[in-house]
Order: sequence, then structure tokens, then C-alpha cells
Amino acid sequence: MSFSTKIFLWFLLFLLIHPLEAVPSIIPLNGSCTDRCGSIVLKFPFGSGFGCGHPAFSRFIKCTSGVLQFSTGTGIYTISSLDYSTNTLVLTDPFMSTCSSMQNSGSFTLDHSTPFSIMKENIFVLLGCSTTSAVFDPKQDLCDTGSGSNVCRGLYSCKGVTGIGLEPNGPISTCCVYDPPVPIGSGYGLNLPRLQCSSYSSIYGFGGDEGDPMKWQFGISLQYNNSYFTDDSCKNCEDSGGVCGFSGADESFACICRNGVNTTINCYGRGYAWSGTWRHKIQTEMSVGGVLFFWMMMLFM
Repeated sequence: MSFSTKIFLWFLLFLLIHPLEAVPSIIPLNGSCTDRCGSIVLKFPFGSGFGCGHPAFSRFIKCTSGVLQFSTGTGIYTISSLDYSTNTLVLTDPFMSTCSSMQNSGSFTLDHSTPFSIMKENIFVLLGCSTTSAVFDPKQDLCDTGSGSNVCRGLYSCKGVTGIGLEPNGPISTCCVYDPPVPIGSGYGLNLPRLQCSSYSSIYGFGGDEGDPMKWQFGISLQYNNSYFTDDSCKNCEDSGGVCGFSGADESFACICRNGVNTTINCYGRGYAWSGTWRHKIQTEMSVGGVLFFWMMMLFM
């Protein structure tokens, strides 16, 4: 076999092998990731379940029956709104007291290791507290007795206070606008049994009328860390119609396309073209090419 013939055959081998190497890495399927949960649009770093969005968020966020939920050590809360322009979301605690309905509440904590923090605009109010509660210790100074008194008067004017055994417009001596020594969300939280209080309320806005508690905005407003975009991978994925997620033991980036196929880049031309059917076709063509190459080698030897 001449030298030029060998060169030609090696070049042909390269052409046969190269298309296989060009096929993007196909990652094992994470399951179904969606870009919406009920009426809430989901964008990175949020996701609809495990394997969707950023792994640091996926541990706390999931979509269940069209309801976006947030999990902490003290319970599961509904995310009532999500604002990407301000990097904020609002949690709704079903046991939290509002002006229209007051009831015995559970505790609330937010671990400091989460990518979320409680916004300073939140006003936490402890209701139906024992007069022996530590929050009323003058040496601790845990209650806001200034503007906080107006908040307490507003809540105690609500008919809903009957739900915790109080009469409307009664004394506010059992109410405390709580100012903890360690911010909630730093591993401290609201421990109502320890604080000897029946219920709590959280107000993140007054709805333009501080004098009407029926217009107040009840919920827990959180801000999230938005430093998870390290490159353009996710933007390219979302621009191609995919949903950003992760896969594997190392939780590496994955772009989940609408037909369920995952790639390491984007969904342009891969939402169908790189599905199992087409991958099988490529492998079949490689097998035929291998036989052809072997035949040519035998011919020229």
C-alpha cells in the first residue's frame, strides 16, 4: 500500500469518527422541569422541582399541584408572589394571624445557610403573649414601644382577635412588635412556645393606609441571592426555549428541553434532533461506515 493511499484512508477514518465526537453530551434525564407553576413564571435560579433551577434553590423550592412551595425546618409555606426585578418573594403561612383571621400559630425559622434572607421591611408581631414572657423583660428591650404600639393597636382593633381569645380594642399589653437580638434567618427564628406567645403576624407593607389593618399586606418577604449566573449558559438555554437545571452527582449544569432531552448547552436544533431516535441513527451510520472502512482496507492491502 502506497504512502498516499494510507494518508487517504486515515483521512477517511477521521471523517467517519468526527461526527460522533460532535454529538453534544446527553445527560441522564432529571425528570420534568417546567417554566411555570400555577400563575407564577419560573426562571433561573428557581425551578419546579429537584434537578430544576439552581441546586442551592432546589433544596427549598418545589411546585406541588400548581402551587409553588418553600420549605424550612418549621414547615412548608406557599410562595404567593415572586418578583425577579427586585429579587424578592413573599411567603404565606396558613397559620399566620391577619386582621381578618387570627389563630394559634406555629414557629418560623429560616436557616442562615439558605440563599434567602428576610427583608428589613418585615414587621413581626407577637400576639397573645404571657405577661411573664421574656419579650417584656425591660432589660432585654425586645419590643418596639414606639411606632410598634400603633401596629399593635391596629391589629387588636380587628375582629379576628377573638380567634386567640381576646376582645377587639382591648389592652395591647400582650402584643409585641418583635425586635430580636439576632435577626430571624440567622439560625434564630420565632419560637412561640419559648416566647410564651399564642400567635404571630408578619407585615411587609401597609397598602398605602397604615390606619386600616384590613389593607395591610400580610406575609413574609424574602430577598434571594442573585449571584448564581456565572456565565451565559443559562441565558442561552432559556433563549432556546429550554429550562435551566442540573444533573449528576456533581450537580453540573443541564439545559432541559421541552421534549425532556437534556444537553450541556442549549435546545437549538436539539429539542428533537438529538433525541434517542436520531442518536441511534448516527450510531447506525457509524456502524455502516466502519464496515465500509474495513472493506476498503482489505481492498488496498
